[in-house]
Amino acid sequence: MSAGPQAQRGTPSVLALPGAGEDLRERLVAGLAAVEDLIAARVDVEDPFVAEAASHLALAGGKRFRPLLTLLASELGTGADDRVVAAATGVELTHLASLYHDDVMDEADVRRGAPSANARYGNSTAILVGDLLFGTASDIVADLGPQAVKIQAQTFVRLCSGQIRDDRPCPEGTDPVAYYLSVLEDKTGVLIATAARYGAMFGGCDEHTVEVMREYGERLGMAFQLADDLIDIASGADETGKTPGTDLREGKRTLPVLYVLASQDPADARLRQLLAGDLDDDAALEEALTLLRVNPAMDRAREHALAAAARAQEVLGSLPGSEARDALHALATGVVTRVG
Repeated sequence: MSAGPQAQRGTPSVLALPGAGEDLRERLVAGLAAVEDLIAARVDVEDPFVAEAASHLALAGGKRFRPLLTLLASELGTGADDRVVAAATGVELTHLASLYHDDVMDEADVRRGAPSANARYGNSTAILVGDLLFGTASDIVADLGPQAVKIQAQTFVRLCSGQIRDDRPCPEGTDPVAYYLSVLEDKTGVLIATAARYGAMFGGCDEHTVEVMREYGERLGMAFQLADDLIDIASGADETGKTPGTDLREGKRTLPVLYVLASQDPADARLRQLLAGDLDDDAALEEALTLLRVNPAMDRAREHALAAAARAQEVLGSLPGSEARDALHALATGVVTRVG
């Protein structure tokens, strides 16, 4: 398993986690390899076309942040076994499924440096493959018992609710920032919370630790998505594998955009005009990106992301000191300091 691209631009790779000794890193690498094997086995269905489409994003790589979190959370208990690997795989397949749907909604052309599934196979196939992966994830989780099934179902409901609300304008009379942050809790936070929760559950942790990891995951998920929103503006395609400014082009009002739109500073007038208009034009999009990258709203949004990571770290304080806890603490810092 190569950690090269991850170490350069992704969420901290296993080898880059401060606080993780060599033995822990080796266990995490082995666990991630087992997850990769299970993903490959479960998306390799009988029909060649369906198998190709279902494996398209999985083979394109990715940070595997969620399964890493599941494996790392299990280290608070007895560590990873087949059930932890299955739970981690179920979470990652749920995430991959959501990406197929995301790309259709966003009309994306590129994902992870490769053509998006909708660009390659069309919207209808991309949606159906996403559904197939959701079903595959649920099938895996079903073998882990009724509580895991219940958590998976509740996670799926919140994830879809977040996606629906993310695709709609903020209701009149509602604070746009508060609305946006509530969307992130469901759109991203819930699945990362489930990843951490599953790791503690199937790692044999007590109920207190399981609840701590759920709360840690919710807060970490908020930090992760806020950082992603900044990366969409600040980083280039060579760093992220995605087209920069995708959110802006789609008219999504992420945190730095909301801060600019609420600004009364005359210096922000041109940027406000661009953000309130149509950014389908490449020149207008590039101008908006150039102005936004140097706007104080970026620093303000970055501070919010760092604060979310700090809140995730705070909840770990009720757990006894351990190598795994130190690595979880480092992970929270890493998700908001990455560039891709």
